[in-house]
Amino acid sequence: MSIRNEVKTDPEPKQLTSWRHHLSLTALSLSLQNARMSARIIIEQLEFQGHCGVTPKERAHPQPLAVDAELDYSTQAFTEAASTADLSRGLDYAAVVERIRAIGTATDYVLLETLADRVASALFEEFPIEHLSLWVRKLAPPLPDIKGSVGIRLSRHRTETGGARAPSPFLSEMTPRLPQGIALDLASGRGRHSLYLAQMGFTVDAIDRDVAALENLRSAATVRGFPRLTTQLIDLEPTSSPPPELGKERYDVILVFFYLYRPLFPVLLNALKPGGMLVYETFLVENHLRYGHPRRREFCLDANELLRNVEPLRILHYDEGDRVEAGSSAQTAGVSVTARLLAQKR
Repeated sequence: MSIRNEVKTDPEPKQLTSWRHHLSLTALSLSLQNARMSARIIIEQLEFQGHCGVTPKERAHPQPLAVDAELDYSTQAFTEAASTADLSRGLDYAAVVERIRAIGTATDYVLLETLADRVASALFEEFPIEHLSLWVRKLAPPLPDIKGSVGIRLSRHRTETGGARAPSPFLSEMTPRLPQGIALDLASGRGRHSLYLAQMGFTVDAIDRDVAALENLRSAATVRGFPRLTTQLIDLEPTSSPPPELGKERYDVILVFFYLYRPLFPVLLNALKPGGMLVYETFLVENHLRYGHPRRREFCLDANELLRNVEPLRILHYDEGDRVEAGSSAQTAGVSVTARLLAQKR
């Protein structure tokens, strides 16, 4: 990660309007990074009124701030979006713009570095971006002799963030086969899959027992304009009672990723509509033995166990094996051993 303080003098003064952004998508280009091709969206001079300053006096009054962003994502996503004219398969720059503006206006900032860091973290959390460059600046800094702007530049790769990953490649691959309608994201966490399906037009119920994760998901859904994404705080593993019921024949799609609680399988099958589909991926025991993750063996599936647990369903896809996460190589910790399933209720 590189952060560089920079003062830049603009050649001409700019006319500013409160709560207005001037967005110029000047390029959707191809670049070569780390020996991999990527597509790039460039957003120029997103402007908004924000509160930022070292002194309370400066923070007390809104001032014009601007963000420029260069966002790299995979050429596979670029090609799929271009060939299908389906925005959800690429990178939705309008949603990115609204997210940046929401972060920039949500609170007061002492330093531009803090604002830039929060923007970068949120973009990696919520969008399939592999690398980004940001230029965050004050357009009218309260400094003598500065006729232009003052700000910082930040460049960061996803591998540096430790943040949430993009949606599972398996889910992306299976999405065209899924029936449209109501989806359940079981043990959703911070909701990378919930947000993805909401963007694809599904009505989504996200269930988890992590309060902070669900608050983060609700905030992201609001900013990105997904009113049909709702969250429920539910303990899926109560110690003194059976697993909670999730409705009878309610869902067209149920997602379970990297979560395993075997008593829930009958509940999941009951909650699927006839014709509904279950998308499931989680660790095999071999992952525990090879990498020590998850720490407890009972959180991993035995070979073919997933098939037995969903036996009444029609199997549309099933495989077991090594996976290499996006942005990783086979020699890194990005490798995992999982079972993946797509099955349909008869």
